[in-house]
Amino acid sequence: MTDPATSPSAQPASVVRPAFVGETKVTHREVAANGARFHIAELGDGPLVMLVHGFPQFWWTWRHQLTALADAGFRAVAMDLRGVGGSDRTPRGYDPANLALDITGVIRSLGEPDAALVGHDLGGYLAWTAAVMRPKLVRRLAVSSMPHPRRWRSAMLADVRQTTAGSHIWGFQRPWIPERQLTADDGELVGRLIREWSGPRPPEDEAIETYRRAMCIPSTAHCSVEPYRWLVRSLARPDGIQFYRRMKRPVRVPTLHLHGSLDPVMRTRSAAGSGEYVEAPYRWRLFDGLGHFPHEEDPVAFSTELVNWLKDPEPDR
Repeated sequence: MTDPATSPSAQPASVVRPAFVGETKVTHREVAANGARFHIAELGDGPLVMLVHGFPQFWWTWRHQLTALADAGFRAVAMDLRGVGGSDRTPRGYDPANLALDITGVIRSLGEPDAALVGHDLGGYLAWTAAVMRPKLVRRLAVSSMPHPRRWRSAMLADVRQTTAGSHIWGFQRPWIPERQLTADDGELVGRLIREWSGPRPPEDEAIETYRRAMCIPSTAHCSVEPYRWLVRSLARPDGIQFYRRMKRPVRVPTLHLHGSLDPVMRTRSAAGSGEYVEAPYRWRLFDGLGHFPHEEDPVAFSTELVNWLKDPEPDR
């Protein structure tokens, strides 16, 4: 890592902290949790809904859901994961257990007893993890484009098609090369990955350009790939074995599982079946014609599904 101590105040505010989402003013601030400081974007009042982004994005990916949730009477908070956007870039701490504690630590720092936790891609992996590790802090769980961690592990190891679909994760195991590729030509690879992983309606060009610039903030590329390095390198290590053993504990909160039918990164077959790890109402929703980023490809459909489920007092199985 070239600059592990990069502070949020030194990062381009125009990239990570736009003041408005659409025509709505968003509150930006930093909160301390789990030994680091995290940037959050906040909108609305009511029960807390915590939004956690995936790769190769940051809080901005939830801009549509922030307004939809706030309009529906929720306190919507989108955080930047450790090492991304406006959050601290630390030299270590990128294993899923610690990253999940970052999320639950932010919930506590916000003064809330719990939150509905919504995660996409890597953020979904961490949301599954947080619901197992700190169940009292997660009242509901919504995951998009990511199976349960144990389901992810078995698919990556046993399903040749999933192994091929997740080839970028294997590529991240090389030292330094992925970082250089992600930042070359002003983040051109980031834009290409988002377009290739989307369905016929990818995020708008302005958003993709924003993700490209954010990836080029010093140390972001390194911090973005470190969690994936852990996921692969720990498979046969004691810490990885212990983590996946811990993840045998069932999720005991209502769970909404969202997935795009055209997702080329995480196959539908890999994601489906995660309900076996949930001992609570579990709802599976497949979006026809959408890819890996359903919350951006069709934000109205995604937000409607999420809000209706959050407001349902008795979500069905």
